Amino acid sequence: MVYRKDTFDASHAPAFSQVEGLAVDEGISFVDLKATLLHFAHDFFSPATRVRFRPSFFPFTEPSAEMDIGCLLCGGSGCPACKGSGWMEILGCGMVHPAVLENCNVDSERYTGYAFGMGPHRIAMLRYGIPDIRMLFDGDMRFLSQFGV
Repeated sequence: MVYRKDTFDASHAPAFSQVEGLAVDEGISFVDLKATLLHFAHDFFSPATRVRFRPSFFPFTEPSAEMDIGCLLCGGSGCPACKGSGWMEILGCGMVHPAVLENCNVDSERYTGYAFGMGPHRIAMLRYGIPDIRMLFDGDMRFLSQFGV
């Protein structure tokens, strides 16, 4: 669980969880990262899911990006969850910085890798049509019981 000073709104919580992925091998490229994440989005949501990558900065990856999904809650027309943009960020990603590999005793001249971290709360919002992330934290058993809680 990560804690941050954010306004508790339709798509942000003061604490969040993250599911992480890491692949390291010879010849791994940003193309592999994008293909993996596109496959996830199209398999988990729908083959018609709109996806975009935006440049970003994370200290352990270079280049870095954020991946957005076309908001499935409003169909891209704009809602409180996507802040009217029609897009919702679901993960940060990038190529593992060579210094990180070297610090792990991995030869960065031979190996490359990618990493990503995705927020399960936002993914749940999009998958199950939950319009406000706060609903996941309210403890309302009438709402939560539909998920087997």
